[in-house]
Parts: sequence; C-alpha cells; structure tokens
Amino acid sequence: MKKSTTMPDTSHMPHLAPALQAAASDAYLFDAANWQVLDANRAACGHLQYTLAELQAMSLPQLAPQWPAGQPALDEGIGACAIVQARLQRRDTAIHAVRLRLTRAEHQGRTLILALGEDLRTPQETAAALAQVQSRFNAIVSNTPGLVYQFSVTADGRAGFPYLSDGCQALLGLAPTQLHAQPELFYQLILPEDRASYRDSMQASKQALWSWNWEGRIWVDAWKDVKWINLRSTPRALEHGTVQWEGIMTNITESRLEQIEVRQSRARLAELTAHIDKVKEQERTRLARELHDDLGGNLTAIKMALAMLTRRLPAGDALLQEKAGYVDDLVDRSIDAVHRISLDLRPSMLDLGLVAALDWQVREFARQAGIDCAFASNRKEIELSLDQATTLFRIAQEALTNIAKHARASKVAVRLDKQRQHIRLCISDNGVGMRPLDRAKPQSFGIRGMSERASALGGTLQLADAAGGGTVLTIKIRLATPREAIIAAAANTPTQHGLRQPDVREP
Repeated sequence: MKKSTTMPDTSHMPHLAPALQAAASDAYLFDAANWQVLDANRAACGHLQYTLAELQAMSLPQLAPQWPAGQPALDEGIGACAIVQARLQRRDTAIHAVRLRLTRAEHQGRTLILALGEDLRTPQETAAALAQVQSRFNAIVSNTPGLVYQFSVTADGRAGFPYLSDGCQALLGLAPTQLHAQPELFYQLILPEDRASYRDSMQASKQALWSWNWEGRIWVDAWKDVKWINLRSTPRALEHGTVQWEGIMTNITESRLEQIEVRQSRARLAELTAHIDKVKEQERTRLARELHDDLGGNLTAIKMALAMLTRRLPAGDALLQEKAGYVDDLVDRSIDAVHRISLDLRPSMLDLGLVAALDWQVREFARQAGIDCAFASNRKEIELSLDQATTLFRIAQEALTNIAKHARASKVAVRLDKQRQHIRLCISDNGVGMRPLDRAKPQSFGIRGMSERASALGGTLQLADAAGGGTVLTIKIRLATPREAIIAAAANTPTQHGLRQPDVREP
C-alpha cells in the first residue's frame, strides 16, 4: 500500500468533536473531494495500528483498496447519509472489517464526510477470539504453581474474590465457589497472631497502590494442618473507590520450615558453643586453682626445705653448694611458670572486676608486644556477672592477640564504657586495617569466635575502618534492667525447703 510522503498542514483542519474523540468505536473525518483523512479518534488509530499523523497522510481508498466498488452512492446534499461496508487494511496487513455510517457535512464552506464505524466481526469470530484468549489464559494458570486470584475491597470495606483458579482447593482446602459466596472464609483461615500483619500490609498496598507481598500462616481444616503461604499481587483502583488486586498465592511451607530449622540449628549451635566456652572457663579456673594451690604450694614447700638443707651443707663443699643453688633457681623458675600459666588460664585480676582486669591486660600487652596501648573507662567499677566479665575479657584478649599478629600497629586504644542499659567495649588500632575478604576467610576463627562470644551474651560485634587508618572493633551487650535482675534472682534463689521462689510476673 503506497502512502503519501507529504505531511499535510493540520493547523486549519476541522476536527472531530470531543465526544467522538473519546468514543469506543471508530470515528473518521474525511474531505469529501478526495476522501483524505482529516481526523480520526483514538479507537480508529488503535484498530488500524497507525498514528493520527500517519492516517492524515492517507485517504480512504488507500486504507480500503476495494473502495468504492459495490458501495451505495452518497447524495450530494448536506446531511445526506449512507451506510457502507469497508475492509480497512491495518498496518500489519490484517483486515479490519467495519460498517461505516457516512454523513455529509459542511464546515467553513468546506464539504466533509463524517464516518462512524461499527465492528463487523461476526459473533462466531468474536467467540473464537475470546475462546483463544481464554485457552491461553487457562494454559498459563494451569501450569502456575499455587492459586491465581483476584481480590477486591470496596470503599465500605466489603471484600470479594472475583476470580479464583482451580488451585484454590489444593492450597486453601476450599472450593472456589465457597470463597465466592463467603469471602470472609479466607481471613478466618489466617492464624490469629498473623492477622494484624495481613491487615496492615493490605492497607499499605491499598493506600499507596503498590505491590502487596505478605507471608503468613493459615489453618487448613481439611488436612488439620498449618501452612505457610506467600501472597503477591498488584493493585489497581476501580470506580466508586474499589481497589482490586491480581496476583498469586503459593505454598511456602517447606521453605519456611527449612528456614526455621536452620535458625533453630544455629541457635542450638550457638547455645552449645556458649556452653562449651562456659565449661572451658570453668575447667581453666579449676586448673588455675589447682596449679596455684597444689603445685604452687608444693613448690614453695620444696623451696623452704631446700633452703633448710642448703644451710646444713658443709661450707667447704663448693660442688654441693653449686648444685643446691641450681636446684633453688629451678624451683624459682617453676614457681614463676606456675604463676604465669595460672594467669593465662584465668587471671586472678578478674576477681577484682573487669575494669581492673582489662587495665592489667592492656599493660601486659604493651610490655610483651612493645606496642603503645592505653586503657580508659568511664567507671572505676562495673558490676557484671562472672560469665559476662570473663567473656568480655576473653574478647579483649583475642582482639589484642590479632592486633599483635596482623595489624602492624604502633598504637592501640581500649575503652570500656557503661551506658544506661549497655556495656560497650571498643578496641581500635592504627594498623593496616582489615579488608572485607579478610573477615570472610575460611580460617578467620578469631573473629568468628569473638562474634559468637558476643552473641552468647545477647550482644553484637561490629568491625569498622578507623578514621586515620586501622580497625575499630566494638562489642555492645545489653544489661538486664533492675526488674529483670529481680526476676532472674527470684527464679534462681532457693527457699529454705530447697524450692525456688514463685515467678515474679509483670502486672
């Protein structure tokens, strides 16, 4: 089909009335002299797949090559009418069959022809097209896992399910006809503790006309079982304030149960790790006490006995005096080793509190590693349980060990602060820093161990880059409130009969 290459000047062309522009059926305005298209409404442009500018460069004979063969003539008088049938050729070469009602009109001395179109597709063709669309839709829905649905809420809050796929029975245990008749049954399926999140997410989606994504549990009475479902849909506003969603519901029970099992496994592993650390600390304390009390006491007794024996040695026997001096030095070194090992197992400074223990550890680190290290705290004493104090001390020890091994730092700062309901331990250095890949290395057990220790106390561990280079490690753990402390104490305090006190409940 050959089109005109010259675009007409439309600035002075007559146009269709606004009502015809908005009509659902075709409307055209032609020049009576040459059947040139002067104007066409949106419906006509859409049906023929041309833009208005492209149509205005064409004439009716170009759109309908068989025109005007076999068509009734249109009288010359203004107002004359005729009904003709035309086979208009679309851009894709398909035929758009219409019945045109032609009316001769005049505008500013120019004769025009108004053509109103009526789709001539037969009911059989329309039904076949609808059947094809329905077949495609059914094929998509039948191969979609879950329930494809439409859900609507009117302005006065009435809910409805205009469409439900056959997956309704398999997912919800209800037939589509049941939900059509009683839409409230779906809400009743949702477990009471999940209904608030369902309502809130729906209202948020309704107000913002944004996608609705919700996960929750339902009770399926048909199987006496709880299912996790995921609901995803897109809303659109209808007339009279109604909002309708189209989307899909799927059964996510298996994946959610797996997630829950993973979380529970991690919790059990963390609990086991905390228990192992606690047992290890208890064993360290026992060994330190036995080394100090038993072995240290025995070595002291040996030194005293050796001193007594040395005094009774012949004054002129230099060899025996030398041997006695060597044994005395050996006993001294053994006593020092027992003292050092006992401190490594469990510093006795912890008995004086965490502040004193960290102050001692920082001074020891500075002396042994040759790194300038300073300690500060906003309190002279901080009351903590033995487990909390020991855990924070071990984290500080591990952090300082890592700095000595890897950081290549010249300055280290350790600060312990008690805030309103938290304890904050911050350890910073001016070393080479830590790359994200270093934190995720398979063998980075030091960082993982510190993180697990902090988690066991219900706290968090954060690693960040220092402002001037280096790394900042921050541990933050929550302290029990006075009331929580009273409840914990009451729960663990035995009575005179060996029974625990009754639970202290919130009023």
